[in-house]
Amino acid sequence: MDAIPPPLPEPAPDDIRLEDVFGALNEPLRLGVVRKLLLEAPGTARPCGWVGIDPSPKSTLTHHFRILREAGVTRQRQYGLERRSEVRISDLDSRFPGLLDPVQSWQPSVRQPG
Repeated sequence: MDAIPPPLPEPAPDDIRLEDVFGALNEPLRLGVVRKLLLEAPGTARPCGWVGIDPSPKSTLTHHFRILREAGVTRQRQYGLERRSEVRISDLDSRFPGLLDPVQSWQPSVRQPG
């Protein structure tokens, strides 16, 4: 069995700052990514393509995933050419209890034309 690669650079659990988490989740695409990971793959690392965000260019997705990782919201590991992400559920729950509850229940708003 292959060894699990180390995570890419991320803040230690005690260094995760609430303002950084809120800043990362302030963008609807990133909020949607975290919500999907929480609801459909809790505790499981998934590749960026699994999230199914189209038609965003790969560089844009890389940027969004980096912001989530650097804020301490997600953990990323490099598996060959593929990066897999998962939400740092236990770290966020211990640092900010209940923070992920509204993220899980969030629904994107539908804009009315006109």
